[in-house]
Amino acid sequence: MKPEVDWLDICRRIAARQADLFASAPSIAERSVYEGRGEGGDMTLELDRRCEDIVFEELELGPAAAGLPLIVISEERGEVHLGGEERDAPRVVVDPIDGSMNVRRTLPSHSLSIAVASGDSMADVDFGFVHDFGAREEFAATRGAGATLGGHPVLGGGSEGGLEVVGLESAEPSWILGAVEALQGKVYRLRAVGSIAISLAYVATGRFDAMLSARACRSVDAAAAQLIVREAGGSVEFAGLELADAMLDLEARYTCAAALDPDHLRTVRTAQDAAAGRVASGG
Repeated sequence: MKPEVDWLDICRRIAARQADLFASAPSIAERSVYEGRGEGGDMTLELDRRCEDIVFEELELGPAAAGLPLIVISEERGEVHLGGEERDAPRVVVDPIDGSMNVRRTLPSHSLSIAVASGDSMADVDFGFVHDFGAREEFAATRGAGATLGGHPVLGGGSEGGLEVVGLESAEPSWILGAVEALQGKVYRLRAVGSIAISLAYVATGRFDAMLSARACRSVDAAAAQLIVREAGGSVEFAGLELADAMLDLEARYTCAAALDPDHLRTVRTAQDAAAGRVASGG
C-alpha cells in the first residue's frame, strides 16, 4: 500500500526554505552567479541549483523515504527517479524558480511551481502549487476539489464583458509585436509579470481576464498553474492541443493561453498566432 502524502505541506516547507535562501542573497551581484546550462536548455544560476537542491532534499526526506517512488521532472536536472524505477510512479513536475530573470534582478515577482501527476500529460495533473515570493501568496489546487488562494477557495472575478487586463509572458520585443497589434482595440491594459505560473494563477483568481505566452514555454512553467486555472472554472490551451496531448517532459514546447471566459481565450489565442506569424515573416 502506497503511503499517503501531504503534498501541500511538502510544498510549503520547500517555499519557506527557498524564501530564507533569497533573503540570504539580496543583491543582484549575489544572484547573478552562473553554473552552466540546465537540462531545460537555459543558463543555470547558482541560485537555481540551490533552490532545486531544496526541492530534492524535501522529496527524498518525505515521499521517497516513506516508500513512494517518484519521477521528478525538473528544469535543471531533467528527469530523475527517486526511490526506484517504477514507470507508473507519480510524476512531480518542478520549476524551482519561475521568473529567473526577475529573481536575478531582484524584481519581486518570481515563483516556485510544483505539480504532481498520475500520468505523463497536463490532463493527468492531480495537484498544483504556486508560491509567489514577491506577494508571499500561495495558490494551490487539487483535481476535483477546487482552487485556493492562501488556503481559501478562489472566488474568481475579473471584468464583466470585455478584456480589461491581460497578462503577457515571454515578452521578448520581437515576439510580442504581433500579439500587441492583434490585441489593439480588444484589451484595455496589458501586464507583463515575468512568471508564467503567476500569470496563470492571476487568471484563476480573476486578477487577469486572460493571459498568453507570446512564444513556446516548457511544461515546468505551467503544469501546476494550469490545474489551478481549470479548478477555478477557467480554460487553458497549449498550442491548440488537447490537454492529454500536452506532455510533461522537458522536450515539449508549446504556447500557453488561459482565460475564465471562452471568448476571451479565443481572442488571446488569435494574438498568439499573430505573434508567431509576424516572427515567421521576419516582420
